[in-house]
Amino acid sequence: MASIAIIFAVLNSGGSASDLGYVMAAGIVPQILLLLSGGVFADRIGRRPIMLGADIVRFGAQGTLAAALFVGKPSIWLFIAVSALRGAGDSFFGPALTGLTVEMVKTDELANANALLGVARSGTSVAGPALAGLLVALAGAPTVIAIDAGSYAVSALALSTLQLGRPKPTGNSLIRDLIDGFDEFRSRNWVWITSVQFSLFNLITWGPVLVLGPVLANQYLSGARAWGVVMAVYGLGAVLGGMLALGRRPRKPVAVAAMASLGYPLPCAALALHAPVAVVTVAALMAGIGSALFLTFWYTALQQQVPADALARVDSFVTLGAYVFGPAAFALAGPVAAAVGAASVLGTGAIWAVASSLAVLALPAVRSVTWRPLPATDRKAADRVA
Repeated sequence: MASIAIIFAVLNSGGSASDLGYVMAAGIVPQILLLLSGGVFADRIGRRPIMLGADIVRFGAQGTLAAALFVGKPSIWLFIAVSALRGAGDSFFGPALTGLTVEMVKTDELANANALLGVARSGTSVAGPALAGLLVALAGAPTVIAIDAGSYAVSALALSTLQLGRPKPTGNSLIRDLIDGFDEFRSRNWVWITSVQFSLFNLITWGPVLVLGPVLANQYLSGARAWGVVMAVYGLGAVLGGMLALGRRPRKPVAVAAMASLGYPLPCAALALHAPVAVVTVAALMAGIGSALFLTFWYTALQQQVPADALARVDSFVTLGAYVFGPAAFALAGPVAAAVGAASVLGTGAIWAVASSLAVLALPAVRSVTWRPLPATDRKAADRVA
């Protein structure tokens, strides 16, 4: 809900469209700068304390903003500072969560855990904006932001109840730990290949969709309402994809993930062809299903293949690749579309996404990754519990 509430809070406080852009950028830049540090500290100090600290920082930031909004119209600089603190907290929380999942979940249930995490994220991405619009209208943006602050407090409380061991000290410097994490990242060809693929995918395909999609919806569909439906159906597709992934253990998880990624370019192609809203909506549904299947099986393979004590660092390199071209994608989509046309930009993005997925799927490094079965000791323990 918070992203919608903050937009209206900025505008209601006298901010301009440029100010809103500054606030949004302030949330991305810290994530790019601090993600690698987040991975190193999560593996070095422990996932739970890092996530706990991130929640406390984000609770403080959102709580401060909510309090300032209740008493007046804060300066745009407060919005920017809060956005930066929240982004910094995200950069530490994300890699730690990937590592924490392995600590909490039995090996044979990792795919189900990842699928359920995806369902939760996708479900809130659908319900959050709709609920935020209602609450902003009824109670105001400060109330929604205060609720968001409270959610971080609840998360911190939940984390504080976990009883997990601390990682063994390596005796290495921070730089050495970072280099070791990069070695784990680059030593698995399928990891860095797919990371590069999606770095360019976000630049060439998905970034332009998020920028130009609303523009085209306003031009030839029925405007904001149609685009809202399209994005909501994308989220619903991701929920459905997560449910479909439950209980699935594909023998070639990364190859299956690569095939599922072929759903991503469908909305891009539909918009490039000026397809009617029904076609664009179905394309968004298929893209949502594909995204959930991709993320579930790809991250499960990552958690199975990478040593647990390096997992947060490897995930930070993966996530950095996903974020690094985000600002450029948002900044360039409009000017390039003005020069060559939105249909050309989106058509190029769709072709690139299909070609890159097929190229990755053809690589032996991707097709050779196999599902790791439950270790014999864990299987015996599971049987005893059953």
